[in-house]
Amino acid sequence: MKVIFLQDVSRVARVGEVKEVADGYGRNFLLPQKLAVLASSGAIKDMGVIIRREASHRAKTEAELAALANQLDGKEIVLKAKVGEKDKLYGSITLADIAVELERATGLVVDKRKIELAEPIRQVGNYEVAIKLGKDLVSQVKVTVAEEAA
Repeated sequence: MKVIFLQDVSRVARVGEVKEVADGYGRNFLLPQKLAVLASSGAIKDMGVIIRREASHRAKTEAELAALANQLDGKEIVLKAKVGEKDKLYGSITLADIAVELERATGLVVDKRKIELAEPIRQVGNYEVAIKLGKDLVSQVKVTVAEEAA
């Protein structure tokens, strides 16, 4: 059975590929799950349109992420926290804290999962934090942790 894959199926095929699969696999799994459709000349033509539409959407998204990376690069934010002895924080500065402060300071929404921090910040000081927006898009933000006025 020849099918066109509508979604990625791990270790089998990627979106848009036309492949020959076992009849039972196609009829009992791929088609009911809407992971693939039977390959016909009309379906192949429709798939070409879908692939072009996805490519343009992907290009638009990458352009938006590049613009966001340019806006974020070099920004500096200041976080205030309660400090104990030897400049150690009560608690820590987490990814969520950095994301919220970035949004408040710049107006740009950054998902906390995109922020790369080896470990939570537990001391007063200046830190360079990487924000990975895409496969090759990494922006650096300066985070200054200061003592909160009592």
